[in-house]
Amino acid sequence: MHSPGVDVLRALAIGSQALGLALIITLETVMGNAARPWQGVVLGAMVAFALAIALVRLYRRNRQRKAADARQGEAGRLDG
Repeated sequence: MHSPGVDVLRALAIGSQALGLALIITLETVMGNAARPWQGVVLGAMVAFALAIALVRLYRRNRQRKAADARQGEAGRLDG
C-alpha cells in the first residue's frame, strides 16, 4: 500500500493535467492551426479524467464515512 502522506488521486490529477497541457502545447507547435481539433480532444480527455478522479474521491470519502458511522453505531450499542 502507499504511505499515508501520499495522496495518489491528487498526484494522478496533477500529472494528467500537466501531461494534457504539454500535449496541447506540443500539438500547437508541431501542427499549427491544424492542431485545433486534436487540442479539443485532449481537453475533453483532461476534463473526463478530472471528473473520474473526483468521482473516485467522492466514493472513497462516502465509504469511509459509512464505515466510521457503522463503527460509532456499534460502539454506541455496546455502551448502552
